[in-house]
Amino acid sequence: MTDKSPMTDVQSSVDVRCIPINKVGIKDIRHPVRVKDRSQGEQHTIANFNMYVHLPHNFKGTHMSRFVEILNNYEREFSVENFDRMMVDMAERLESNEGHIEMSFPYFVEKPAPISKVKSLMDYDVTLLGEIKNGTPSVAIKVVVPVTSLCPCSKEISAYGAHNQRSHVTVTVHTNDFVWIEDIIDLVEGEASCELFGLLKRPDEKYVTERAYDNPKFVEDMVRDVAARLNSDNRIDAYTVESENFESIHNHSAYALVEHNKTLT
Repeated sequence: MTDKSPMTDVQSSVDVRCIPINKVGIKDIRHPVRVKDRSQGEQHTIANFNMYVHLPHNFKGTHMSRFVEILNNYEREFSVENFDRMMVDMAERLESNEGHIEMSFPYFVEKPAPISKVKSLMDYDVTLLGEIKNGTPSVAIKVVVPVTSLCPCSKEISAYGAHNQRSHVTVTVHTNDFVWIEDIIDLVEGEASCELFGLLKRPDEKYVTERAYDNPKFVEDMVRDVAARLNSDNRIDAYTVESENFESIHNHSAYALVEHNKTLT
């Protein structure tokens, strides 16, 4: 005979330690998503999710299965555009006044080589950083853009040549209007010594080598030049710009960061 009595909900029981938990939830769950694409309309990719809520001091635990249910509810319709709605749903279903969602995914852009025009795909790491407090959601977009940087000092002091390296410029923005992921990528690549390409023929390799040599940048130059461009974009309310140069003549990286909130000035 089957026991039909209700099962005990341990998570909802009272906790007497009186210690709230800032973040509790699930990490590293993968899910298919659709992302708006400036050239193709949209692209399908796989995102990695971290989902957390605030747990009041009087609750023993949260309902972990509900996080997965929320993702599955968006299986056929999930997009960056309804990211806000998913945060609201999460806070309501987990009965919390504060929550966080981090959604990281590879984003692909088809780029023609500078001279031969042969096309190839470049991948960029993108993360949506969502937070909801008292029913109000906010989202930041984080994009990691790999570029080439060439050292101005090396160029100045050397009889010939100059050392260069691959760099990662990471831009995190809070916006007041729609911004294409490609807009952020284009902005960063335009300020680098040279942008990167997935495929280069010999004439292209000559171009990018000479382009970098003619456009040297310190790590400090990189973050300041990108910050200046973001300052002039009225769609951007606040930003963080980081640049890490993976030095080719040192066993360490060079690093710089600029943060600015336009709404406070």
